[in-house]
Amino acid sequence: MKHRLKMIGLDLDGTLLTDKKELTDRTKAALRRAIELGITVLVASGRPWMGVPEELRNFPGMRYALTSNGARIIDTKDDRVIEEHLLSPELALKALAVCGKYDTLQEVYFDGQGYAPEDQMAYVEKYHRNPSMCEYMRKTRLPVKDIRKLVEQENRGLDKVQALFADMDERETAWKELEQEKGLELVGSLQYNIEINAAGVNKGTGLVNLGRMLGIRRKEIMAFGDGDNDIAMLREAGFGVAMANADEQVKAAADYITLSNEEEGVAEAIERLVLKQ
Repeated sequence: MKHRLKMIGLDLDGTLLTDKKELTDRTKAALRRAIELGITVLVASGRPWMGVPEELRNFPGMRYALTSNGARIIDTKDDRVIEEHLLSPELALKALAVCGKYDTLQEVYFDGQGYAPEDQMAYVEKYHRNPSMCEYMRKTRLPVKDIRKLVEQENRGLDKVQALFADMDERETAWKELEQEKGLELVGSLQYNIEINAAGVNKGTGLVNLGRMLGIRRKEIMAFGDGDNDIAMLREAGFGVAMANADEQVKAAADYITLSNEEEGVAEAIERLVLKQ
């Protein structure tokens, strides 16, 4: 590292967490030591705030969180939103209409909380491939009868829309349709989903903006990720770290490739690149 590091942004699924959605003791120790050095360590996730594991929401010294791909940045000290870039209800309804033509489980995030159709939650395994993701969704989503009606009733900006696809050909077709709609930002952190934010929203912009608020320069920021929605963050950060389990396009955006999430790659990179300097 050529510059003193002042911030570390961490993706969760496939990065900080194991495939069983656990935070290992070694990883926790590495985060604590980085925080003790005065480094701002934060979650940078596509998850809504209430979908972030409680252990991380209350992790000592971890004051900030970037959620919903950067749509909502939170100061956890007082649960204050310090930056948000929301998707309009009109665009959200258009996105839901497109995805609703296919075999999908759709969900929406309002105010850091995820909502999903109660009838489909009974067979979420059809859409999520990882049993741990199924369990995560059941624990963190509030069930509603009708997602579209919820958006219409709220009639205000929302963090994100997500659709999980049972058929990958349908996902590809839906993606092409959504690309024709102006005002949307599309990513897919999983091979079978589409995440829909307001245009211009991504983890990279969010992380750099938070750094600017805290007086931290871009070159003083390190970011970790493995998925499509992490590419902008790895490119924008002064030093991007991709996991060994990341897709090739994610690795191409990084400055360093660490071990996989199952091999505690975040801890390995922090120990090697940050704590030993």
